[in-house]
Amino acid sequence: MNRMIMKVSAFLLLMAVSSGVNAQDVDKDILNWYNGKKPGMETESAYKLLKKKESKTVIVAIIDSGIDIEHEDLQGKIWVNEDEIPGNGVDDDNNGYIDDIHGWNFLGNAKGENANDIRLEKTRIYAKLRAKYGKEEVCLNSEEEVKEYELYLKVKEEVESERAEAEMTLSYYKEQLPGMIKMVPMMVAQKIGKSDYTQADLDKWKVKEGTQDAQIKRLAGMILDGSLEKQIQKGSEHFETQLAVHLNPDFNGRAIVGDDPDDFTQTNYGNNDVEGPDAFHGTHVGGIVGAVRGNGIGGDGVANDIKLMSLRAVPNGDEFDKDIALAIRYAVDNGAQVINMSFGKAYSPHAQEVYDAFAYADSKGVLLVHAAGNDNKNIDEEPNYPTSMYDFQDKKLDHFLTIGASTRYLKDDELAASFSNYGQEGVDVFAPGLEIYNSVPQSDYAAIQGTSMACPMVAGAAAFLKSYFPEMSMKDIKDVLLSSATIYRGELEVKPGGESMNPELKSDMVDFGTLSVTGGVINLKEAVKMCLEMEKSK
Repeated sequence: MNRMIMKVSAFLLLMAVSSGVNAQDVDKDILNWYNGKKPGMETESAYKLLKKKESKTVIVAIIDSGIDIEHEDLQGKIWVNEDEIPGNGVDDDNNGYIDDIHGWNFLGNAKGENANDIRLEKTRIYAKLRAKYGKEEVCLNSEEEVKEYELYLKVKEEVESERAEAEMTLSYYKEQLPGMIKMVPMMVAQKIGKSDYTQADLDKWKVKEGTQDAQIKRLAGMILDGSLEKQIQKGSEHFETQLAVHLNPDFNGRAIVGDDPDDFTQTNYGNNDVEGPDAFHGTHVGGIVGAVRGNGIGGDGVANDIKLMSLRAVPNGDEFDKDIALAIRYAVDNGAQVINMSFGKAYSPHAQEVYDAFAYADSKGVLLVHAAGNDNKNIDEEPNYPTSMYDFQDKKLDHFLTIGASTRYLKDDELAASFSNYGQEGVDVFAPGLEIYNSVPQSDYAAIQGTSMACPMVAGAAAFLKSYFPEMSMKDIKDVLLSSATIYRGELEVKPGGESMNPELKSDMVDFGTLSVTGGVINLKEAVKMCLEMEKSK
């Protein structure tokens, strides 16, 4: 019995990472918490300091899965390319992209078709090198081939072991879990003396949090409202996709685009469908940056006077380096001053080309904001690509920030989100990334979590400051955001691993201040004060 409950609870913990909350069920405690007082970013207090100050519009590029540009809470917030005539099939502004009215989709073709389900980068590398080294006898003729073969063995082991684990877990969900779930009503009946119980009966059952009875009660409630069945289905679909797509070396979801993703001279591809088939992630990210403020629907964006440029380059799987590099250059060339990058992966075969795009943005004074990743690892030791510091770099770029995820639970010593990556050199600062309620497609809303949510907090914060202090450079704004962060070094001990399902990810309590360069969380109120002082001194 105990083992069954533990296994089901572990399953529910896994599913909670990606589950959403609809508008009717939103907890008022989480609504806009990230814009509130510490450990929020004190956004509302920052606006009060600027109520007599005018703002200028800032363009923020969202490189992501796409944005629902018709969303009710993003109206008036979508970038429009004024130099392009809609629907005439002509590249009016001669930027290489036909009818790019609101941005560009690098995961489509000229027919309007879109790629979405894509392999992980390690699976792509495995498939490519398997053709060369997947033979009984391997002859290595150079140091380069030795390194390539070592990479092949590494990704082969990772892909095949993860496939085996996915197959085992899928079997558990489909064959064992349903039988275990059937035992829950019997266990409830033994506890409350009724087999035909209702939700009202469960509400009367008093249990202590954290106990087996509390877990049984929660499962029973989810069975009654049908949500458990949906979660099991969702879990099964997740691992089915892992096996059929992400970890399948024989699957090529990129084929529909029609280009060679390893050839950076091939740039004439894609289409202007900036929403794409699954804009859930990108719409949520865009809403955090700039959803309409104060209208009483959804969550408020961080920045008020912005336009969102949608660049679809992040599929259901790992992004391609070429798409990211081209999207960055597009954003810079078309007026973006901030670029949000809520994505990441473990391998980057074209790191130099991505870095070159970063350096181009850096030279133009455009701020790049990147999510640290959700693997609860130290990225000083295990990079999450793209990274702020490649092996071939001499120093960090002036216009690059990497963001970890914080929570609203300051008093409970849980300020660092349990999933967030960290690094005393690789992560610059933390920002709210847990229980973030904002826009998702079809004018709906959800509360989700991740460093993907923390990243647009900072992109929005940078755009907010730039809109009210347009004479400041983005380098100055970046420095202000870091200097004004609420520092917790020496004040708060946290467990960066949280209660992870993986014992290897658990960690002893550490000083929150050691998890990033600053040791702090973004504070817009203090940032505004600093900007006002700088403005006065000039």
